[in-house]
Amino acid sequence: MNSAHELVTLIDALRTLHSAGHSHAALATLTRTRGSTFRRPGTRMLVFGDDHVVCELSGGCPQRDIVLRAQEVIASGEPRLVNYNAESGLDVLMEMGCGGELEVLIEPIGLPHASDFVDALARCLEHRHRAHLATLFAVNDKVVMPRRLLWCDAVIRHDDLGDAALSEAVMAAANLNDSGRATTLRIPSPAGTADVLIELIAPTHALVVIGSSAAAQALLPLADALGWRTVLVDQDSQRLQAADLPTAALKVCASPVTIRQLLPLDAHSSVVVMTHNLEQDIAYLAALRGAPVAYLGALGSRERVGRMRHEPALEGLRLHAPAGLDIGSETPEEIALAVTAEIMAVINGRDGGPLRDNQGAIH
Repeated sequence: MNSAHELVTLIDALRTLHSAGHSHAALATLTRTRGSTFRRPGTRMLVFGDDHVVCELSGGCPQRDIVLRAQEVIASGEPRLVNYNAESGLDVLMEMGCGGELEVLIEPIGLPHASDFVDALARCLEHRHRAHLATLFAVNDKVVMPRRLLWCDAVIRHDDLGDAALSEAVMAAANLNDSGRATTLRIPSPAGTADVLIELIAPTHALVVIGSSAAAQALLPLADALGWRTVLVDQDSQRLQAADLPTAALKVCASPVTIRQLLPLDAHSSVVVMTHNLEQDIAYLAALRGAPVAYLGALGSRERVGRMRHEPALEGLRLHAPAGLDIGSETPEEIALAVTAEIMAVINGRDGGPLRDNQGAIH
């Protein structure tokens, strides 16, 4: 599936198309995969009539073939499913070199109301709500023009399925599929068996760094490059303003006493405390107790972290300290890489070990 950053890029491109009334584009979506593949179901790529793409799928042979077939969809105005497996698309499958199988939905973009769901999805993400998106693309194994259902916290934000009972069945099926991964299900409907891609879409991850050290200023550009929202916190306003940060980064002047009031945090946020002052670190960490964040880390030596862990105010706090994976980091940039990698591992439910030792799925 697309990352939140990729999804925002796609939303911006689709909104531009919609406002311009552009009809020379197609949206390619992975609906099913099997075995080793370059991306998972729910991943999308926008293809323009001039072969320009937004959010590349792979950059290799499958993508080139998908772009070619997208041009055919743009010309015909009809959606289609393309399979890459032993029965069809075998040459492309062999060139992929990964041994996987794919099913790709390609739909024309630019028809009236074809992307109305985009504005509703954008509003969910802007308000940092988790959303479920369901895309119906086939009935009784026959491809149909995709129709979508979008809901947040059981409240429907967009529904063009045209069948209230089917909408309820889709939402119920999504509740049973709690893996967090996009999947295509076959759901009975009055018109027949419907193929529906169901996705759980999370807002952009936010990284909050407390302290204006060199390591902090190295960490934020790396997070920005990943498409995360970035925030630098310091209680010294002059030091905060002097920090050289990516243009999109926010600067918040907050003390341990005021940080929870000035900085809303949610389950899609991570916080790293790195003031290089032990007492300040402890005060900020104590203030963040109970914050609903995905990751809370602190920088420091093992001796320094040991003193933190013996601090009564931090007793029982679930803390990643010393923050970062063990990659031999020394410079601020290397430390930033190690910390960012650990945050990614935590939010993706991975242990951060070498891929060669992982016998499960890579993606």
